[in-house]
Parts: sequence; structure tokens; C-alpha cells
Amino acid sequence: MTDDDLIAAARKATENSYSPYSNFAVGSALRFADGSVVTGTNIENASYGLALCAETVAVSKAMADGIRGGLEAVAVTGPGDEPITPCGRCRQVLNELAQLGGTDPLILCVGSQEVHRVKLSELLPQAFGPASLV
Repeated sequence: MTDDDLIAAARKATENSYSPYSNFAVGSALRFADGSVVTGTNIENASYGLALCAETVAVSKAMADGIRGGLEAVAVTGPGDEPITPCGRCRQVLNELAQLGGTDPLILCVGSQEVHRVKLSELLPQAFGPASLV
């Protein structure tokens, strides 16, 4: 799967967004070394603090399916023109999954006309993870 295919999967995921409060539909797609792709979308809640980001949903789905390593790339897309990046919480959640497989995935921050490519370690330098607990 190419980066463009991954971006298309993230854009498709936004169609299932439940974002009645912000009207800001976000989709994400995770690509793994074994070729599998897991998507997620944001899910809001009337109790705003209980909302789930697209990346967290995708990581949760991957973990629930037993996928624990090989995270290569993540695409994140939203409704705006500017490329969006994962929030701080999602960076930490992605880092946990990445560290389980010893990877530093490429994060594709997608806007309507531009894609910003950055490694997760650049978005979350000196990250806390499983190895930090040893």
C-alpha cells in the first residue's frame, strides 16, 4: 500500500465520524509491516472529555485484533485545508504501539492540498514508553 492509498483510507474513515459537536471529522489509517491497514475515526460524546480521537480508535482496534508491532506509517486527515497532526495524547498512544515493535513510523499529516511528512520521534521527542518502566 502506497502513502497515497493510506491517505485515501484515512479520508474514507472520516465518513464514519461521529462529530456532532465540533463538526470536525477526522480519519486515520495505520499501515503495518505485514501489509495490514487499520482505520479509525473520531467519536465525540456529549461529555466532551470522553471524546475519542481517530488515531486512538485505530490503535485500539489494532490492539484488539492482536496487532502489536510493525507500525510503519500513519495518515491523519481532517476537514481543513491545513495538514493536521495528531494531538499530544494520540502521539503518546501511537508511540506505545510503535515502541512495542521498535519502529519510528512516518506520520502523514494531511490537508486538502498538502501532506506534511514527519517521523513520530520528531512529533514526540524523548517519548515515555514501555522501555521507560524498566
